[in-house]
Amino acid sequence: MKLPFQIDLTGKVVVVTGAGGVICSVLAEAMAMTGAKVALLDLNEDAAKKHADDITAKGYIAKGYKCNVLEKASVQAARDQIAADFGTCDILINGAGGNNPKATTDDEYFVPEDLGQMKTFFDLDADGVSFVFSLNFMGTLIPTQVFALDMVNKKGASIINISSMNAYTPLTKIPAYSGAKAAISNFTEWLAVHFSKVGIRCNAIAPGFFSTQQNAKLLFNEDGTPTARTGKILNNTPMDRFGEVEELIGSVLFLACEEASGFVNGACIPIDGAFAAYSGV
Repeated sequence: MKLPFQIDLTGKVVVVTGAGGVICSVLAEAMAMTGAKVALLDLNEDAAKKHADDITAKGYIAKGYKCNVLEKASVQAARDQIAADFGTCDILINGAGGNNPKATTDDEYFVPEDLGQMKTFFDLDADGVSFVFSLNFMGTLIPTQVFALDMVNKKGASIINISSMNAYTPLTKIPAYSGAKAAISNFTEWLAVHFSKVGIRCNAIAPGFFSTQQNAKLLFNEDGTPTARTGKILNNTPMDRFGEVEELIGSVLFLACEEASGFVNGACIPIDGAFAAYSGV
């Protein structure tokens, strides 16, 4: 991996939740390449440790930790281990999140004929919807409660949340995920104000469409051909392609660097190939 530009976070402790996944493991490696000590947290301990091992094999400082972001005791236990290994947190990247099939409709538009034939809005599972809201919102709130306490009045303290373009305009089929990400954008602004007197900046990035393992079934058929949904996405993305995960790095580095973004607080940066800017005509 090559960083788009260089910043120096030598000695800083960066905590990344959801780091067993594709996006946040890449962000974790980018943070390590700045000289930071990076803690990769994930419920899947093997995935977190594998990505951490890959980073350390390249000569950087990283370690994987098992952590359930929905259980405060689990996050606190991870915090204590990280403090013993690296010191207390300077930069927190809240990357844990995701969707659930039980909170997704089969239809884009409801018509009565669909009842009993496919999963409509009326068939959404309440537990599935609750899980999506918890994973995204509580999975950001709880780690922030635990790690931000160590960040109070620290120079260069920064929280970076992962929102989504769904937060601006909800996509069809995924009402719970869209609503949960809207909550993340709102929470980011709330935190920016709340922590403004103690030196903790809080911002977010809002990725548009990136093809990852998480959304592969929505974007590609089993034979690898693009779905009709992929056609709609690309037709409404002026840059006519999906984003590459590495294209998120520059915005995260910018938000993490106090010298570059010291007066940026409460912002949410769209990274979407102009999807949100396109009216369709």
